[in-house]
Amino acid sequence: ILAAFRMTPQPGVPPEEAGAAVAAESSTGTWTTVWTDGLTSLDRYKGRCYDLEAVPGEENQYIAYVAYPLDSFEEGSVTNLFTSIVGNVFGFKALRALRLEDLRIPPAYSKTFQGPPHGIQVERDKLNKYGRP
Repeated sequence: ILAAFRMTPQPGVPPEEAGAAVAAESSTGTWTTVWTDGLTSLDRYKGRCYDLEAVPGEENQYIAYVAYPLDSFEEGSVTNLFTSIVGNVFGFKALRALRLEDLRIPPAYSKTFQGPPHGIQVERDKLNKYGRP
């Protein structure tokens, strides 16, 4: 899974460090020691910042491109996907600003999503709302 984040590092934080921190914080990074860390190698699950581009015309803004291994995500769970990638990273202190600009999901992963348990007609019937979006 590939993500593009627009980020503005805090003064004094190099963009490479900020990009790596976004990748770590949105995958296996944590602010505390977890006793299970020594039980498995986290390298397999780490997000990696594989490219960094300055945003043209914007001072101290960058696009950080982050790749996440599919093994990091529960199959068929939109909630797990977005909680993992964007759930905690936006309050990260090394950044002045952060925004998810793009997310690329490979077909192998998107095929694991079964869709809603029922269709729009069931929702309309429950709410007694028809003839509108």
